[in-house]
Amino acid sequence: MTDTQRNPTDTSGTLDEALERIHLSGPERDGWLSNHAPMAIEALVRHGHARVAHRWLDTYRPKLEDMPGSVAPVTALNWQEALGDISRVADWTAFFERETADRPWRTVLAEWWPRLLPGIAAGATHGVIRVGHAVRTLLEGEETAPRVRELAHALGYWAARHQPLPALERLAPAPDAAAALDRVPLIADQDGGIRSRFEQLTGFPDWPGRAPSGPEAARAAIEELVRAATHRYATHGHADPIMLVHAATAPNAVLRTLPALPGTLWTPSLHAAWAASAAVTSAYGPREAQPVTEHLTTAQAAQATPTAQAAPVAQHPQEVFERAAAHGDDHTIKFADTALDVGDAAALVAVGRAVELNTPAW
Repeated sequence: MTDTQRNPTDTSGTLDEALERIHLSGPERDGWLSNHAPMAIEALVRHGHARVAHRWLDTYRPKLEDMPGSVAPVTALNWQEALGDISRVADWTAFFERETADRPWRTVLAEWWPRLLPGIAAGATHGVIRVGHAVRTLLEGEETAPRVRELAHALGYWAARHQPLPALERLAPAPDAAAALDRVPLIADQDGGIRSRFEQLTGFPDWPGRAPSGPEAARAAIEELVRAATHRYATHGHADPIMLVHAATAPNAVLRTLPALPGTLWTPSLHAAWAASAAVTSAYGPREAQPVTEHLTTAQAAQATPTAQAAPVAQHPQEVFERAAAHGDDHTIKFADTALDVGDAAALVAVGRAVELNTPAW
């Protein structure tokens, strides 16, 4: 069936069909590269581009690899020995498929979230990001079998790639999230892969400092972090346009998951979200920023004030996402999705920067 034969308003059916196709594949390709299809497809459908979802997947599908074979079943008794073992990803996925078939998905998520949270760096943070997209579909729409299965695949990937960060020193506190990101010390050697980079991490600024007064304060702090990291991409994304999107998309995945979690888990989620964003910033951030005004269009620059951080001309969010969808790059689509959650002019300028920096998919 072609895209034109599909009902463009039937977003639920399109997403479920796409997820069923995606679940025939494993969560990675070429060794360490994550399968971004479930995340990008969910964002495309959510923002009104369901009619191109299957075409996008047709283009992306040749990159994917089959799910690896089973080694031995993961159970409630032996799961700790399988944690962080990517060779067991099929076993982990089957385990979570059984768990979510036997119990409500919220119950499974609440049980496993605190177990997986210390390994939020798993798969370059793609484990938690995939969970965030899966949870959003379940919270905002029907709890269909493909969507519940997607959560199982996401949790299975996170568990199989579980990667705790090294012990980190709490450095001098920062007054807000933007300042905290500015003060994150960069690692000395940024030439290696992500694991070798994360092994060099030694400490992050103490943010948000005092423990949040309650779940809502923790949620507000994560929102602040997502906003700061999204804005920062406009001036710092040039150092590594692909990897630095995760400084924003990883904490936003945590933010999206909070409504499905008990309030007692929101403060630990804040600390993990900050660790993930800071780790990516430290591992891939540039030594120097580039002024925002260098990335405005001619029309925007003509109306900008002389300061380097001049406010851009307002853009419509859906037009910005449409530009990202037309660009087609999976990271750009996911970053645009997060930027629309932030929703302000600076976030939309950051999407334009991602479109400029990343290679188009077609």
